[in-house]
Amino acid sequence: MLVAQISDTHILARASEHPAAQLRADCLRQCVADINQQRPDAVIFTGDTVQHGRADEYSRLRALLEPLEAPLYLIPGNRDDKDALGAAFSDKSYLAGNGGFLHYTIERHAVRLVAIDSTFPGERKGRFCEKRQTWLVKTLGEKTDRPTLLFIHHPPFDVDDHYVGGYRRPEEAKALEDIVSRHPQVIGLLCGHVHWPVERDWAGTQARIMPSIAVDVRKGVDEDDADGAPIYMLHRLSEETGIVSQAKRVGDCASRIRAR
Repeated sequence: MLVAQISDTHILARASEHPAAQLRADCLRQCVADINQQRPDAVIFTGDTVQHGRADEYSRLRALLEPLEAPLYLIPGNRDDKDALGAAFSDKSYLAGNGGFLHYTIERHAVRLVAIDSTFPGERKGRFCEKRQTWLVKTLGEKTDRPTLLFIHHPPFDVDDHYVGGYRRPEEAKALEDIVSRHPQVIGLLCGHVHWPVERDWAGTQARIMPSIAVDVRKGVDEDDADGAPIYMLHRLSEETGIVSQAKRVGDCASRIRAR
């Protein structure tokens, strides 16, 4: 199964005077066009879709994502407003909410997809409270024979000195690790939030963080090699190999980066 991942686009409204407003839209537009050429089975969006959680930002986001040909699965980031996100993508039944949380499962693909909502209103750091823990234990306990991919906005582990203590309550990040470690059918975890590309072993599986598609805020990317071009991720999934990931460089926003 081939999955494309996009994250941390931080889209701004068309009327925004922010100097990066058009740049961020162009980066996402270029990635969407390239993703269609790769013909993935699914596209996973790991949060911080817009900058301020406003309806006009979601309107622009929706228009930019409209050309995607593969099924799209979104989860919120700390920058997102869950009500506004759900309203903008009201045709996505999985965003109807689950006890106030935007977590859900997708059963239609070769690999089971499990989305985890790590956000809390007004909170920048991650949360994985007891209600979410109970939901995930139940969810992973239902189909233990199916290879499963998890995706979440906040990584539940530190990344050197770039991202430390990313959860408001450290015991909640540890609870997520403990739950996943007890379910060997989990072949991977995809994350956003840090804007930094990371691969690591975690909880008996493989974890990936992708850099921000918004090139003005991404980190940990060699800009001499990237030359200002947006990057998204392609993940090939199988029960035998877990995740094999590729950073896909597309387009060329270098002139706009240098002009900022």
